[in-house]
Amino acid sequence: MPEGPVRQAFAAELEHLRLQVEVMGVRVDENLERTREVLRTGDVDLAALTVQADDLIDAMNVSLTERCYDLLTRESPVAGDLRFIVSVLRVLSELERIGDLALRVVKLAPEWELLRRHHETFDILLSMADTAVEQYRTALRAWAAQDLGLAAELADQRPMEAFTERFSRELLGIDGPDAVLAAVRTLVAGRSLDRIADHAAIIGARIRYLITGDPAHLTAEIR
Repeated sequence: MPEGPVRQAFAAELEHLRLQVEVMGVRVDENLERTREVLRTGDVDLAALTVQADDLIDAMNVSLTERCYDLLTRESPVAGDLRFIVSVLRVLSELERIGDLALRVVKLAPEWELLRRHHETFDILLSMADTAVEQYRTALRAWAAQDLGLAAELADQRPMEAFTERFSRELLGIDGPDAVLAAVRTLVAGRSLDRIADHAAIIGARIRYLITGDPAHLTAEIR
């Protein structure tokens, strides 16, 4: 039996919502790229631009969240629609959190020389930033294509574990008169980058659940 016009309109609104989430994801990606550059160069002007751009991301999060609630109240969605809207709410939360974690790194720009002075930990931070951006971009592709393979890859992998042991060892080895402050600031950056990758994995887990409808996949969202 063909869908009625109301149902077709609702389906079109859901697709539009999916695309709007993708646009917000691109804005987050742009800020992540700025974050990586700020970490690499210490550019305080770019850091300020990144902070300003996050305001737009926050505004998009509020607007799209309200849109989800509106869609839930205007029509009783079927199970698949409900799963999609609830998943959008979860993905929006993850995108917003990734943006906030990026700002933690960006706000270290005034102390960039302190971070860079300790070459071993600084090099690890740069590699962690590359990995975090790569993981996030995989999540963005998985969302855009609703790709189960990419989503599963994200949910199951923990690429930051490759840096954990060395990072901890080098962090403890920081010395000099600024050792405590340098270690604290480096830990903030490293922890933030690690969490960005975790939140990208959570997006992958949510996409996998959205596509399959299997609630067993929800356990992969616990990070």
